[in-house]
Amino acid sequence: MATVSIVIPTLNEAACLGRTLRLLSVLDPPALEILVVDGGSSDSTVEICESQGISVITAERGRSIQMNAGAEVARGDVLCFVHGDTWVPDDLVAVVTNTLKDPGISCGGFISLMVGPGITRWGVSLHNFLKTYYAPLLFKPLLFLKGLRLLFGDQVMFCRRADFWKVGGFDPEIPILEEADLCIKLVQCGRIKQVNRIVQSSDRRVAKWGSLKATAIYLAIGFLWGFGVSPTYLQKFYRDIR
Repeated sequence: MATVSIVIPTLNEAACLGRTLRLLSVLDPPALEILVVDGGSSDSTVEICESQGISVITAERGRSIQMNAGAEVARGDVLCFVHGDTWVPDDLVAVVTNTLKDPGISCGGFISLMVGPGITRWGVSLHNFLKTYYAPLLFKPLLFLKGLRLLFGDQVMFCRRADFWKVGGFDPEIPILEEADLCIKLVQCGRIKQVNRIVQSSDRRVAKWGSLKATAIYLAIGFLWGFGVSPTYLQKFYRDIR
């Protein structure tokens, strides 16, 4: 079985990270390693990692930069990128490695279910599921026919380490939508697949904005990006919420 390195970029993730790491600690089979790459947290993120026996890599702030830094030291055959507020099933490694046994698949991700205390955001989660397909169909139709699907951060994206570096990894100049950009590059190595399994992510952004505003912002950012607007400009509509 291929070995899997899990890379977690963090920035002030103390509220959610403990649960994420506990779930990763009971994976069956286990990951080869868990690499937390911190971008300068001012809360107890680093202490939470150390309390669970996980060392922390320090990198310049920026999710693309941090994930590239983790990938640079990763030893696994496969890279799996998990956000600090995302919770995975205990057979994550098996799902990832079984998916990539197909040489025609270069990259995969899960169906993300957005949840909060006592609530599941079904409408927002459905839209996030659908945009994996409609966004490339609308804006990259030729690549869609070649197998392009656009995955995003809370979908726990994974790919072979060799393919990741073959296409140059994440673009460090892109502050948001870096996963979608990587999908467009990785489709030259094979199809992108959304596997029929669930991961859960915190609804903190939706809880702050409200479901309608959040969906409107997601749609606006997606369509503007599809029409060529710079992710650097679009970032101002997508500020970090902790």
